[in-house]
Amino acid sequence: MKEFNIVNELKPINVSHDTYRRECSYTRGIHIPETDFMEILDMMSQDVRLYFEFHNPGKPIQQGTYLNGHAGLAKTIAHYYQNKNSVRADGINNGKDFYVKII
Repeated sequence: MKEFNIVNELKPINVSHDTYRRECSYTRGIHIPETDFMEILDMMSQDVRLYFEFHNPGKPIQQGTYLNGHAGLAKTIAHYYQNKNSVRADGINNGKDFYVKII
C-alpha cells in the first residue's frame, strides 16, 4: 500500500480566508492533482461541501490554487485516497490545520 505524503513547510504558507477577511498560516499541507480534487468535491456530503465553501468562497479549483483545509475536508480526502487509490492517508485526518494546493 502506498503512503499519503504531508508537506511540512519550513516557512508558513499563507492562504487567504475571504470569509474572515484575513490570511491563515499553515506549516503543513497536501498537494492534490486537480482531477483528484474534483472527484473529492463530488464525493463530499452536503454539510462538508457547505463548510468547504465557507472557508474557500469563490476560489477556483485549478492548478496553483491554495485552499484552506478543515476536518470534514480532511476526512473526505483520507476516504478518497484510502478507498479509491489504496493509499494510506493517516496523517491528514488528525485535527491539525492544513492547506491544500491544487497541482
